[in-house]
Amino acid sequence: MIAQLNSRYIKTRPTKALSRLISYAFFEGRPATTKGRWFNPIVLSFLKRVSTSNRQFRPIRKPIFILGTGRSGTTILGIVLSMHRDVGYLNEPKAIWHLIHPQEDIIGSYGKTAGLFRLTSEDATDDMCQRARQLFGAYLSTTRTHRVVDKYPELIFRVDYVRTIFPDAKFILLVRNGWDTCHSIASWSERFGVQVKGETHDWWGVNNQKWNLLVDQLVTTDIDLKDHVDEIQSFDQHLDRATIEWIVTMRYGFKVRQNYPDCIHTVRFEELTSQPKQTLSSISDFCELPIDNKFLDYAQHTLHPIQARVPFDIHTKVAPIFYDTMEKLGYNI
Repeated sequence: MIAQLNSRYIKTRPTKALSRLISYAFFEGRPATTKGRWFNPIVLSFLKRVSTSNRQFRPIRKPIFILGTGRSGTTILGIVLSMHRDVGYLNEPKAIWHLIHPQEDIIGSYGKTAGLFRLTSEDATDDMCQRARQLFGAYLSTTRTHRVVDKYPELIFRVDYVRTIFPDAKFILLVRNGWDTCHSIASWSERFGVQVKGETHDWWGVNNQKWNLLVDQLVTTDIDLKDHVDEIQSFDQHLDRATIEWIVTMRYGFKVRQNYPDCIHTVRFEELTSQPKQTLSSISDFCELPIDNKFLDYAQHTLHPIQARVPFDIHTKVAPIFYDTMEKLGYNI
């Protein structure tokens, strides 16, 4: 589906469909695993002009960022939030973030420069802050919306950086059962991985760029995983790699929740899908979004519980860390 649109979405609020198409066409960019990458130079050219424009765009107030592990429900949460009358929704606008910081691209979709998973407040220069506010402001002005929702799971490793740019930012940390998340990652990579001019493009980046950066920058600094880095580096099965990504992401989530308890709201995917109205009302309160019954009704008809996936064999050195992470998140093991 283009821009994640379906008939129910279009019928519920047609103007929101237009907003999504604008987001998809001019602001988000195309990742390495999609056929539409030929359009990226046009998107980047447009965004560069916007970033240097003297025009005054809408101010960014309390932007909302959806964090977590990919394939944990972040996309459906973003789509549902996009139905709120005040919201403009960006689905992983990595083209924007690439223009803000040239080393933010960990996949290899926009350049050959090695990316950085972590970005801190010290990485946020004045020029970057200005570009970010200009680009996101232009997005709000173009879509005639008032609040940005940016779904970009890997921003969990960049909360300090984002808060320096947008001090009043709100973060939603979406967590999901590790078995289900890892199965979904593996299935996605198997279905959508492609060969392009001798390169492998899949969940793990262009020729494993994301995987190598994840090991080099995150696994080596994890107090429990670093002793097994040589074995982990050799993992070549999607499920094994997904297990590592889920562990390091969730454990990093523990840290940012502890550091910023007032601006991070944790949501369980299982509660989002089984109790959508209650969960989204809580999210709306946290994000200071006004009551919007049409948005809540759309969520009620869109979100449904998903059958749990079966456990799989986990590498013996990693299994205790996986189970400990599951337990800390409140999941049965």
